[in-house]
Order: sequence, then structure tokens, then C-alpha cells
Amino acid sequence: MPVYNCELYIQEAVDSVLNQTFTDFEFLIIDDASTDATVAIIKKYNDPRIQLIQKPENSGYTNSLNHGLSIAKGEYIARMDGDDISLPERFAKQVAFLDANQDVVLCGTFYSIIGTEKGITVPENFEDIKLALLRKCCFGHPTVMIRKKSLDKLVVIYDVSKEPAEDYDLWIRLLAIGKLHNLQEVLLNYRVHDSQVSQKRDKQQINSALEARLNILQYLDCTIEASERELLKKVILNSDDTSFDEIKQFLFLNDKLKLSNSNSFFETKGFQDYLCSLEEKTFRKYFLNRNRYSPMVYLDYLRIKKKWKLISREELKLAVKALIFYKNK
Repeated sequence: MPVYNCELYIQEAVDSVLNQTFTDFEFLIIDDASTDATVAIIKKYNDPRIQLIQKPENSGYTNSLNHGLSIAKGEYIARMDGDDISLPERFAKQVAFLDANQDVVLCGTFYSIIGTEKGITVPENFEDIKLALLRKCCFGHPTVMIRKKSLDKLVVIYDVSKEPAEDYDLWIRLLAIGKLHNLQEVLLNYRVHDSQVSQKRDKQQINSALEARLNILQYLDCTIEASERELLKKVILNSDDTSFDEIKQFLFLNDKLKLSNSNSFFETKGFQDYLCSLEEKTFRKYFLNRNRYSPMVYLDYLRIKKKWKLISREELKLAVKALIFYKNK
């Protein structure tokens, strides 16, 4: 559990770990040179399972994570943050699942958002998880329990350069080692507040998460060229400046990706549906949600009509707007 200036929540977080029904663990708390009462609160505990590591200077969240992983001795490593609450049965249920499923390297859970009625559900089985990772990270980072010997196979654990989506990046790399799973039960209460890293670095997180999304395509039976990678970024972000030539290039790239799934890394229909959704979003952005229209736009549409067709009402609307050089106000 890496901590930094979380005096308001640390006691509740620590108590939730110490009160687990599964009791045989070491509790590594890595403090990143906090300047508030966080360390003083932790030092009040008299539990031999707690090992408090105080870093002499602030070196970052991911650095703390990697230090904790490097000194951990357990068969499994449970992640936890200093502002969340693990439910009492969390460790017991995750340990039982990993003991019974030796091919699973990581086990997450459902979680709820503190102070709301909102519960976050995530896909359960490996095939659904792989497809979900194409779109976003589908694990609550502080919910996961990881098989340590699987982490030991990686040259790098968490990649500092991937902050603040370092977890997403790690899950993608773990796909090469074994299966990932989510227990379909809320076992952690997650706190959202303004001082969190993810709240402060939204733009950087979007970019880091995008890189992770693209990295999962390395498991296909093809090489994604640098220019194709940049095109995919524009498509995924639904960029306003995507050109018609790029749309045509994307059609060829989509066909390439479909054929490259011949190894069935992704469930076939689910992967095709994902690629079709990218096409749909890109074409609608270019043809229907633009600021300016001209006859050339309609001609562009006719050139690719065999690959993607609007419904008749939308097609008529596009034709009219193109003929009158329509401009959105």
C-alpha cells in the first residue's frame, strides 16, 4: 500500500486490511515522504504484520509500487491504496480463487464508490476481459491480487513512464503470461476525491491509456507500423482533423487487423464488432457531425458506400447539406 498525505483516510484503510478474515499476510506500507500526519497514524498500530517503509524523499507513486513488489515475500500480492476500504472477505475470496485456478495470474473484483449508490461492474472471464481491454482498463487497481511468480517473470514491473495508467500497461503485459479474472462481487469500496493522481492528470492519463490500448494489438499475428499506430490513435480519439484519405487507409488497416486475428487471440465476433464500432464512429464523425459540407463530401461518401452505408434518411440529409454547402452555426 503506497501512501502519501492521506491522513484523512489512512486509519480506515489500514483497519480494513488488518480486519481481513484471511490473516496470514505481511502488510507493506510505503510512505512517499508524507508531510502530514499519515506516518504518525500508522505508527500508532501495534501489529507485527505491518512493515512501514519511509522513503527519505518523494519519488512518486509508481516508484513506491515497484519498491513494495521488490521486497514482498508472499505467494500473492494484494494491491491497496491509503484512501480505500477492503471488505473483510476480500483476501480470503481472492486467495481461494487463485489457489483453485493456477492458470490465472491476476484476480480483481467489483467495487463500489464511497458516498454514492454506484457499484462498478467489470467483466469476469478471460475472453471478455481481453475484448474489454481494447476499450479501457477493466480492473480497479486497488482491487487486484496478483500471483507473485508471474510478476517475477517480467523484466519491468510497473513502468514509471506509463503513469498514471501504469496499471493498465501492466495488465496488458500480463496477458502474455496467464489469464486474468474478476470476481463478480463488490469486495472494495473505492474513494474518489480531488487530490487523487488520476483527478489531477486527466490528459496524461488519456494519452497513457491510449498507448496501453494500442499495445494489446501486439498479440495479433501482424506488425503494426508506426504510421498505422498514429492513425489508430486519431480514430480512437475520434479526431476532428481525420481526412478522407486517412479514412480509406483505416479501411485497409481494419481488414489487416481482422485477418491478423487468425490466431484467435480475441474472440472472433467480439473483435470484429469492436473494429466495426471504430468504423461506425469514424464515418459518422466525418460525414454527419462536421461543421462544413460541400458536394465533395457527398462524393467521398459515394466512394466508400460499398464498405459502409448510411440509412436512407441520413443519406438524403447528407446529400442536401452537401448540395447547399451547409455550415453549422
